[in-house]
Amino acid sequence: MSRIGKLPINIPAGVTVTLKDNVVSVKGPKGELSQAIDPSISVSIENNEIVFSINEENESVEQKQKQAYHGLYRSLVNNMVVGVSEGYKKELELVGVGYRVSNQGNLMEFSLGYTHSIFIQLPKEIKVETKSERNKNPYICLESCDKQLLGMVCAKIRSFRKPEPYKGKGILFVGEQIRRKSGKSAGAK
Repeated sequence: MSRIGKLPINIPAGVTVTLKDNVVSVKGPKGELSQAIDPSISVSIENNEIVFSINEENESVEQKQKQAYHGLYRSLVNNMVVGVSEGYKKELELVGVGYRVSNQGNLMEFSLGYTHSIFIQLPKEIKVETKSERNKNPYICLESCDKQLLGMVCAKIRSFRKPEPYKGKGILFVGEQIRRKSGKSAGAK
C-alpha cells in the first residue's frame, strides 16, 4: 500500500471540497480546480479531511496499478488544495547578453538572440510579471493555482533557450546552479 496515499489531506479554512461521480472539485480564494479519480480508488471527506483508500471490489485493475493510483491521486488532490489556498509561484531569469522579455497582459515577447522575437500566449489561469532592470538579468515571475499547468508553461519557456554548460547562458530558474564545463583545454598536445 502506498505510504503517501495513506496520509489524509487537511482542508484549510476558506477551501471547499466536493465529491461527485468520482470527480473531486476544490474551490478556494485563489481559484477552482477539479480532478477525475479512477474507480479503483475511493475518496471520502470526513472530519475536515480528505481520505483515500483502495477499492478492493473493482477487479478491472491489477493490485500494483491500484497502489500506484493510490499515491498519485492523493498527491494530485493535495496539490489542488495547496494551489487554491496558497498558490504556486515560479521565478525564471534570462542569462545572456541582449536577452530581453516583456509582457502585455498574458502575451509574452522574448528576444533571445535569434533573428526573430518569440511570442507566447499564456493561459488565463497564469499571472505573469516581468522586470528588466539595468545591470541585472531580466526576471519573469509566474503565479497560478494549478501546479501542473505552471510547470508545463515554465518548461515551454525554458525550451526557447535551455541553459548551456559552457558560458552558463539561457533561461534558468532563480537560484539554479548550472554545472559548468571547461571547454577546450588550452595547450593540449
